[in-house]
Amino acid sequence: MTEEKIEVPAKFKDLVGAVEKMSVLDLSELVKVLEKKFGVSAAAVVATTAVPAASAADAGGAEAKSIFTVELSASGSQKIQVIKVVKEILNLGLKEAKDMVDGAPIVLKEGVKKEDAETMKKKVEEAGGKVTLK
Repeated sequence: MTEEKIEVPAKFKDLVGAVEKMSVLDLSELVKVLEKKFGVSAAAVVATTAVPAASAADAGGAEAKSIFTVELSASGSQKIQVIKVVKEILNLGLKEAKDMVDGAPIVLKEGVKKEDAETMKKKVEEAGGKVTLK
C-alpha cells in the first residue's frame, strides 16, 4: 500500500510538525483540551454532518435517491420466465435463480444505480414478476 503525499500549507507546517511528534496519549489529551476550550465535540461534528444528508434525501424523495435495492416482491404466474430473467440479469446458475424466485419476496441486488435498477425492474416485470425498488 502506498502512502499518499499530502501538501501542507506553509502557515500550518509548524503546527503539523508538532502534532506529528506527539504520542497517541498526548494527541488524545490535546483533543480533550480543544473540545473543552472551544465547547465542541469531535463526535458532535460527525453527527451534525450526517443529519443534513439524511434530511436532504427525505426532502427530495425518490428523485434525489441514486442508489437502490431491487427486491423481487412476487414471482407472478409465469415463474419460469421470471427465473430466466433473474438468471440473466444476475449472471446466476439455473438453480440459484430458481431458489431466489421461489424465495420471493427477496432482495435481488443492493447498491444498484437508478438506471440499472429500473432496467432490472422492467425486465422482471415484462417476464411477469413484481419488483419493488427501495
